[in-house]
Amino acid sequence: MIEAQQLTKRYGEKTAVDRLDFSVKPGTVTGFLGPNGAGKSTTMRMIVGLDSPTSGTVTVNGRRYREHSAPLQEVGALLEAKSIHPGRSAFDHLMAQAYTHGIPRRRVDEVIELTGLQSVAKKRAGAFSLGMGQRLGIAAALLGDPATVMLDEPVNGLDPEGVLWIRNLLTGLAAEGRTVFVSSHLMTEMALVADHLIVVGRGRLLADTTVEELVRQAEGSAVTVASADPARLREVLAGPGVGIAGQAGSETLQVTGLTARSIGLQAADAGIALFELSAKSVSLEEAFMELTKDAVEYHGTTRSAA
Repeated sequence: MIEAQQLTKRYGEKTAVDRLDFSVKPGTVTGFLGPNGAGKSTTMRMIVGLDSPTSGTVTVNGRRYREHSAPLQEVGALLEAKSIHPGRSAFDHLMAQAYTHGIPRRRVDEVIELTGLQSVAKKRAGAFSLGMGQRLGIAAALLGDPATVMLDEPVNGLDPEGVLWIRNLLTGLAAEGRTVFVSSHLMTEMALVADHLIVVGRGRLLADTTVEELVRQAEGSAVTVASADPARLREVLAGPGVGIAGQAGSETLQVTGLTARSIGLQAADAGIALFELSAKSVSLEEAFMELTKDAVEYHGTTRSAA
C-alpha cells in the first residue's frame, strides 16, 4: 500500500505537489492521471525517495522507502526507461541490480522471459528501441518480485501486442494482491485496466474515485428526448427539480432531473410518441478533460489554414 499525507514539494516559488492525501490499495490497479506539469512524476519520485518532500509524508507498506531493508523487494518502479548504462546488455543491467539486492540469477532469467527480452538479452541497451527500453525498465521493476509496482507511462513506444501485454500484466499483478500504481496519458487504456483513479492538476488532488463514478459525474443527468408534440411533453414532464431546455420550433428537448426511464414512462402514459430518448454518454477521456480543464498548464494552439 502507498499512503500520502499532506504530501508537498516546492521548488523555489513553484509548488509542484500541493498537500496531496491519497491511498493506493493492494489488489487493484490505480491509475494516476493529470495533465503535463500536474505533479505526477514528482509524486512518484518522492514515493521512492528520489526527491524529498518539502512537507508531509509518503510511505510504502507502512514505511518510508529509505527505511526498507530490501526496498527493491517492497516496491518496483519504472520512472525513466532509458536510465540505463548504454554499454551494458539487458542481462548485465539486471544482474547488476540482482547482485546488489541479493536476488538470485534465476529471477533475472524469469523477468527476461516475462518481458519478452530473450532474443535481445545479450545486446547493448543503448541500441534498444523505445519499446524494448520500456520492457527492460519493467523487467527491472519486477526483479525483486515486489508487493508494490509503480510504473510511469509504461506503454510508451510499445506496439499493439506490447500494449495488450502490459494490460494483462497490470491486471494479473493486481489479481495476485499486489499494489499497482500506474500513470498514463492513454485514457482508453486506463478505462480498460484501472479499478481506481487518482487525478491531479497543478499539484492538487482533483479526484480520488473509480472510472465509473468519474464518468457518471461528467454525464450528469441530461437526457435528450424528441417528440412530435414537444410543448405537451414539456407540460407532462414539468415539476420540482426538473429542467427542460430546447429551441423554439425544435422537436428535441434536453431534460435534467429525470431519468430516461421516467421520461419514457410519463410520455407513454400521456400517449406521446417519442422519436428519440437517450442519456448523454461520455468517455473517460471526455470526463478527464472536463475535470482538468482549469488545471492545464501548457496549452497548444490550432494552426489555421493558409
